[in-house]
Amino acid sequence: MRLSMSGPVVHLDSLQRFRDMLPVADWHKIQEQLLSCFPSMPNIPDPHRLMDVLKIKMSWPSMDFLTSLSACLKDDVVNKLAPITVQAITRWPIFTFLGGAMFCLLASSTCHLLCCHSERLSYIMLRLDYAGIAALISTSFYPPIYYSFMCYPFLCNLYLGFITVLGIATIVISLLPVFEKPKFRSFRASLFFGMGISGVAPVLHKLILFRDKPEAVQTTGYEILMGLFYGFGALIYAMRVPERWKPGKFDIAGHSHQLFHVLVVAGAYTHYLDGLVYLRWRDLEGC
Repeated sequence: MRLSMSGPVVHLDSLQRFRDMLPVADWHKIQEQLLSCFPSMPNIPDPHRLMDVLKIKMSWPSMDFLTSLSACLKDDVVNKLAPITVQAITRWPIFTFLGGAMFCLLASSTCHLLCCHSERLSYIMLRLDYAGIAALISTSFYPPIYYSFMCYPFLCNLYLGFITVLGIATIVISLLPVFEKPKFRSFRASLFFGMGISGVAPVLHKLILFRDKPEAVQTTGYEILMGLFYGFGALIYAMRVPERWKPGKFDIAGHSHQLFHVLVVAGAYTHYLDGLVYLRWRDLEGC
């Protein structure tokens, strides 16, 4: 059961634990609001005495009391109580993204470490590297899609299903031996770039649904920045910039593959910050 407030979604069992936070509350700031909520209370000047009264009420909370409390507290007080009274939403989408990012970076590190061992092991490691890139791109979609459309199950499942199928298809294609030939270098970059650009649809849909929410605009800014990092990295990788301009000058440091990895890490970190905004938004507002 939950009570609707102007901000967070507050659950009955959380409000029943409200009394647990009374000893640590800043009563000098919220006493006036609490007294205005319950005019039948005596005008008690001592905050600790008011705390004792509320403890008694919260030990056997009635629906009238909970409704009054949820209806009259202002947003600033609600925000102070949010860590205790708000039920956190599920975290699995952002954990999925973090898992995909760690798998990608681990696969890439392993590939660079072992691919010089032999031709056979190099082939295997490169397949693992491509699978890690596809996993990172696919799982990057999970937090924004889930938290944007968690109140619209059909849209949520549609977008998540599409990117999951696309990611699996990309991994399968990358396992083909012909995929490794140098002439397909641009095709490989284009395939991963296409996966990333497909995220434009859910982002635009989110802006349409939540155009009045500042969090929607803020997360979109992060997602545009993330897309620029990933896209620019793929472009550099495909064009072999800057070593194509001065062959031999960037063999040790500064070549396209190194720049590609730097941009991928920057994009993943940007997406992590994006996920934190989604979590704060949905923790406070639910659906």
